[in-house]
Amino acid sequence: MSTQINENYIVEEGLGRIDWSRVHAWLTASYWSPGITREQVERAARHSALVLAAFRAEEQVGYLRVISDKTRFAYICDVWVDVAHRRRGLARAMVRYAMEHSDFSTVGWLLATADAHSVYATLGFAPLKEPQRWMAYKRNDRHEPTVA
Repeated sequence: MSTQINENYIVEEGLGRIDWSRVHAWLTASYWSPGITREQVERAARHSALVLAAFRAEEQVGYLRVISDKTRFAYICDVWVDVAHRRRGLARAMVRYAMEHSDFSTVGWLLATADAHSVYATLGFAPLKEPQRWMAYKRNDRHEPTVA
């Protein structure tokens, strides 16, 4: 399934057209998953509830995945838009697509970001009301994503 964002871009569901080399390069360059292996990127996508990609013609320019039980919670992660295609509303469009997806009509949404609060605030995201109720655990012996 796909949807037109504007005359130049579409958002598409699924793994079929994902450019894994490109996604791996993006995520390796991110602050939340430096050093992640390509196998880890692909495995994470295969086990996600939803994977989205943004395309301009045949070129993949964005990526997003959702971890969810499709009932109570959904976590938006690995949102990336290629530098040359930023500031065109692609990240917001991918997040909106996920949030409006019928599989997630009853969930509460979470996401972590260090630098895009203003992008997600326009979609209704806000800081946690009670952050003291949340905890994180990071294994020392292997790579785990950083929670911002």
